Amino acid sequence: MASNVLSVEHALDQMNLRRLSPKRLSLMPRQRRWSIGIRRPKPDLGVINPAYAGRRTRYVYATLTDQLPKAAGVAKLDLSLSTIDRDDCVVASRIYGPGCYGGEPFFVPREHDNPEAEEDDGYLVTYVHNENTEKSKFIVDAKSPNLDIVADVMLPGRVPYGFHGIFVKENDLNML
Repeated sequence: MASNVLSVEHALDQMNLRRLSPKRLSLMPRQRRWSIGIRRPKPDLGVINPAYAGRRTRYVYATLTDQLPKAAGVAKLDLSLSTIDRDDCVVASRIYGPGCYGGEPFFVPREHDNPEAEEDDGYLVTYVHNENTEKSKFIVDAKSPNLDIVADVMLPGRVPYGFHGIFVKENDLNML
């Protein structure tokens, strides 16, 4: 459920087919059914705990956007709650506020080397730019119903919308 391209709505606009905007995304790998209702703002640019790459995942963290690359917020989706009969699997979300837009989030596990850690035990990290004040912040959200901010760092310059990020452990940097 991740996309690095323009939204479907953008493509439909270019073809003058906006009225055909999608309302639902259904995934049925091996007949295990998931269904995610498309709402405004809609989830996009999903990420997971990198320790679960290539494995069954329960949680997806996605930007909430009406128009890429500007993300109005971020949401945590619990795929175990999504069925063909239930649209809403969002279990936590944060809207950045008027004039504030963020980028693609990335998930940083609290304990990188702990195989017993829960899948959602970690931090969701992204940047947010306030178009009203022209200031940018780097924010860290915690495992909570509101994705509470546990760190808020003012950036010395603006980070462009659509900028992709990655978290690299200090140990890995030292090996270079």
